[in-house]
Amino acid sequence: MKPNVLLVTADQWRGDCLSSVGHPVVRTPNVDRLAVEGVLFRRHYAGAAPCSPARASIYTGLYQMNHRVCRNGSPLDARFDNIAMAARRAGYDPTLFGYTDVSPDPRTLHRNDPHLTTYEGVLPGFTTGQVLLENEKHWLSWLRSRGHRAAFTRDVHRTGNVESGTANNEVPDYSADETQTAFITESFLRWMEQQDAPWFAHVSFLRPHPPFCVPAPYNTMFAPGDGPAYARAGVREDEQALHPLLAYGHRFLGKSSFVYGASGAVSDWNERDFDVIRAVYFGMIAEVDAQLGRIFSALRESGRWDETIVIFTSDHGEMMGDHWLLGKGGFHDGSYHIPLVIRDPAATADGRQVDAFTSAADIMPTLCERLGVEPRNHQDGASLLPFVEGSEPSGWRDAAFWEFDFREVATSVAEDYFGLASNRCNLAVIRDDAFKYVHFAGLPPVLFDLAKDPMELRNLAEEPEYAAVRLRYAEKLLALRAAHLDQTLAYVELTEEGPVSRPTRSHS
Repeated sequence: MKPNVLLVTADQWRGDCLSSVGHPVVRTPNVDRLAVEGVLFRRHYAGAAPCSPARASIYTGLYQMNHRVCRNGSPLDARFDNIAMAARRAGYDPTLFGYTDVSPDPRTLHRNDPHLTTYEGVLPGFTTGQVLLENEKHWLSWLRSRGHRAAFTRDVHRTGNVESGTANNEVPDYSADETQTAFITESFLRWMEQQDAPWFAHVSFLRPHPPFCVPAPYNTMFAPGDGPAYARAGVREDEQALHPLLAYGHRFLGKSSFVYGASGAVSDWNERDFDVIRAVYFGMIAEVDAQLGRIFSALRESGRWDETIVIFTSDHGEMMGDHWLLGKGGFHDGSYHIPLVIRDPAATADGRQVDAFTSAADIMPTLCERLGVEPRNHQDGASLLPFVEGSEPSGWRDAAFWEFDFREVATSVAEDYFGLASNRCNLAVIRDDAFKYVHFAGLPPVLFDLAKDPMELRNLAEEPEYAAVRLRYAEKLLALRAAHLDQTLAYVELTEEGPVSRPTRSHS
């Protein structure tokens, strides 16, 4: 009998925020228990940021250089295969709870189609079990049914006196049983009880994505100031001087993106404000973990636990005060290091922790191999099944790779600020144990010696003694990009006997 598949994504969850990887403050007992029964990937990285580009890599198995979803609102080319369509070929009716943030290919629709007015489309192939969009109208309606008669707008997220300009950890106008996470969990659990055949579900939680607020008891579960040292310089000005992209981020980052109703710039917040926001963020992670516990308990109680493959991950990370920043983007690890736990009841590698570099692009080929279907286009990622089954795949990649595109096609804000064309507003990162190299199409490069500078505070790209290192990593990045050019038909040759295809698998 084929297994059930549960793919869970939590939005904006940092990879170091798990107690199972040694976080000094955060406690995630339900993800930890999943890791004890499965495999925890300690160095898993997003393919891009923000949400739409990051999810495109998860769903297609492609790097951004190939799927070309550059920003929220960039359409996903209709020719690409994805996990939902692959699941259909495996005999499932893949069902979504939450959102996928996929902008449809406008060439497949009439220009008047309302689907072309939002980037919050549903990935082709999914049946919608319960959608949750950025306006949160479906959840707000649910709140009203529970007695919150004034819950017509996202004002329910307003906490404390945000007009004062300081951060706070006061509670929003809903309880721990009424969060967006609880709403999606309830929807999934009702649906699961109706299933009488193997199923494939994607539970896409909004949290711990901003706005940063959480009900009791999570709002005071962690004390401001508790946690690891921030990876940042002593003063903001030193961060801004490191690279023009960081100066740009510090200038344009607004408080309203993170605390509902707040005004002004993030650069106005002081160290205490960041401490308060980080404590709230830790509480939001605990709230999501608790709802995951409900799902895992229901699977066990219904007898489905040993019939279900569970994959838990995030789309991208969160800076959370590192380098005096919030949000995601740029080139620092905080934005791209994300959790990944895979529990397959057919495997025996329980409790294993993997230190190899893995990528969000590995999810699609992993699911395809496990479900016995072939992707319909080339894959930049590689299957993680050997790790899940307890072996070490040969020739596996020795570095993480990700990309960030900071173009603003509709507004040209970034293009005007830097004086660059849109196609030069991008960067690519290659990062191994020793160094991180960041190549920009239109701005100066960045090089960090991670052994000497783990917080990434000193750019060595222009230092003469590091010239050979910079060249070596630039060549390594160039080789990686050349190897991952679209290979869909490159492995096909027409002969007298007809088409011959000899694809090779790559872990780079």
